[in-house]
Amino acid sequence: MLRRNHIDLTLLLTVLTLMFMSIGVVYSASAAWAFKRYGETEYMLLSHAGKVVFGLLALLVGINLDYKKVKHLSKLGILIAVGLLGATLLSGVVAKGATRWLLGFQPSEFAKFALLFHVSALIAVKGEEIRDFKKGFLQVMMWIVLITVLVLAQPNFSMGALIFGLGILMIFIAGARLTHLLSMFLAGIPALLLYMWIAPYRRQRIFDFLSGGSGKTSYQLLQSKIAFGVGGLLGVGAGDSHQRDFFLPESYGDFVYAIIGEEYGLLGTVIVLVLFLVIMYRGFRIAKASEDMFGKYLAIAITSAITLFALVNAGVTVGLLPTTGLPMPFVSYGGSSMVFSAFAIGLLLNISSQTDMFPREHKPAAIQPVTNGHTSGSGVGKVY
Repeated sequence: MLRRNHIDLTLLLTVLTLMFMSIGVVYSASAAWAFKRYGETEYMLLSHAGKVVFGLLALLVGINLDYKKVKHLSKLGILIAVGLLGATLLSGVVAKGATRWLLGFQPSEFAKFALLFHVSALIAVKGEEIRDFKKGFLQVMMWIVLITVLVLAQPNFSMGALIFGLGILMIFIAGARLTHLLSMFLAGIPALLLYMWIAPYRRQRIFDFLSGGSGKTSYQLLQSKIAFGVGGLLGVGAGDSHQRDFFLPESYGDFVYAIIGEEYGLLGTVIVLVLFLVIMYRGFRIAKASEDMFGKYLAIAITSAITLFALVNAGVTVGLLPTTGLPMPFVSYGGSSMVFSAFAIGLLLNISSQTDMFPREHKPAAIQPVTNGHTSGSGVGKVY
């Protein structure tokens, strides 16, 4: 099907704002660390700017790829994701006690969207069968559980938990029976408790969070709260952060939102959240306007993934949620999240171009002059 209309320009400009804003924020947050590690303050700036460029290319690819083709390619995509996650466990790069990197990127970021694309395709095809445990619900849940287990095995609890949550959200929206969802939830509790028990640091993070952030694993959160407190309403000014200078670990990555709070204050953090809320609003509008079920589910999946990860990241940095290692989409330093999130937004924009939300202006056809009952130069005869 050919595109009929314009893409959602509001959504596009919102995402571009976040991407270009991230260049300055990451530079400010990473300058001291880059100088210490590489001897030059601009090292991570140039690296991140290159990743933004790749993100822009991925965005363009998504815009120009008919989203309906993704429906037919989703099975291949999720099989590739399973293969990459398996290869990561076998031969990936170990960093900070986890094996999450393979060939310079994080396969879990690819797997997140590959799963959502395939789940969207499955529930669009199955329709009412999603209410049938064997024919619908179980077949979709098998993919969700498989990807979740492979991500948890890295180990990456926060990513695995959100991937599982997004998968459950999609089949809930599709109309799965609550009894089936509840039974799956109850069956997963023992596995979750075992997973938490075998890793003392996970238990410690939960205990520290419940104790108000005063435990052994709360140093990063404490420094993050200091950054927000120092920033106040309007911030200390761009480039004037103090917490970035070896006080706040991962200040350019998972905790970049705290640097925004310190340098741009409450006003800056609210603006960032508003931008993500705009993405959520526009994304759900696109889902509502989509003319086919796959488009609706795909738009919901992409919108939910981007906004949920952003809100969780923000919640962690202010202490509303336990500390995790999840980036803020389009803002945190890192290429995997930037590229795959941008491609997903590109697909969302492609869906918007195949709705009637943004019709193109059509010039009225020129009226042919009529002479003696004949159209000029036509020789067709009278016009009745």
